[in-house]
Amino acid sequence: MQAQLGKLLLKKMVRLASIEEKDYPRLLSLMEKYKDRPMDLADATLVVTAENLKIKLILTFDSDFFFYRINDSQAFEVIDLYN
Repeated sequence: MQAQLGKLLLKKMVRLASIEEKDYPRLLSLMEKYKDRPMDLADATLVVTAENLKIKLILTFDSDFFFYRINDSQAFEVIDLYN
């Protein structure tokens, strides 16, 4: 799986994004909002990245992304690898 991800990076089909210090309050806010799931820092980072880059399409095996909302309102479009 890691080698496949590396190939996608080289083909520019996937990109890496940074979280900045200004995003920290939002990360904590999301983890508090979704504490019943619970949301971890990695998931919060992906949600904040989606908000910052204005994307909603995500490839993940984590079913929590069917519940998380971008900007507290918009659902993710989760790529279904099984259909």
